Amino acid sequence: MHRTPAAEPLHVAGLVVEIHPVPGRKSVRVTVERDARIVAAVPPEADRGALESLIRTRLPWLYAKVRDREVEAKQRPSRGFVDGEGFYYLGRSYRLKVTDEMPHPVALVAGRLRLRRDCVESADESLVAWYVDRGQQWLPRRIAPWLQCLDAPAVDLTVRPLGYRWGSCSTRGALNIHWAVMQLPVPLVDYVLVHELAHLHEPNHSPDFWRLVSRGLPDYESRRDTLEAWGAGVWLPENRLQ
Repeated sequence: MHRTPAAEPLHVAGLVVEIHPVPGRKSVRVTVERDARIVAAVPPEADRGALESLIRTRLPWLYAKVRDREVEAKQRPSRGFVDGEGFYYLGRSYRLKVTDEMPHPVALVAGRLRLRRDCVESADESLVAWYVDRGQQWLPRRIAPWLQCLDAPAVDLTVRPLGYRWGSCSTRGALNIHWAVMQLPVPLVDYVLVHELAHLHEPNHSPDFWRLVSRGLPDYESRRDTLEAWGAGVWLPENRLQ
């Protein structure tokens, strides 16, 4: 999504709100990212006074959500690149096997996630690259029926690091999916895809947006709650690769 340079953060009642003007945006969208940052996507001409008033109406929700995110961060498990460590792929945990004989740095073979021994020092990069590659191969096929279901236009899907967001999209048809989505069970992957495709029609989480999501996923509320629980457990490297 194309954005103009971020404006100065807004400080409201002890909270710091990052301001991201988005060309073409008509309304304000406030989110609490998984790293507890508060981000407001706003029209370029948004009035800071009006934005502060809006933020104040959402303070109870923001305080609660920031607290939840901070607790999640403390509980996030760390994983080592040693034999027997578990890493998720499409909802199933695969045990890691460090091996010498393998043409690729990472591969899923015979029910084991194999890591070439000479790549252990750069295992973060190798594993992220593997998730990206698997996502670029698998997700375009998975999203095809959802495009039809939601009457969405063709999208240019890219799998890449997105920090603490599962996905993002633009009205121009650019759809970005976090590589960590490939750790989720398939029903939750579908939720992420449908959620982002619905934003092609409805940029905000309005009643119309959720009605559109429910067209494809009548049980979206259950999936959304489950995704919240899974979010704290997915593996993320502790560096810029997130």
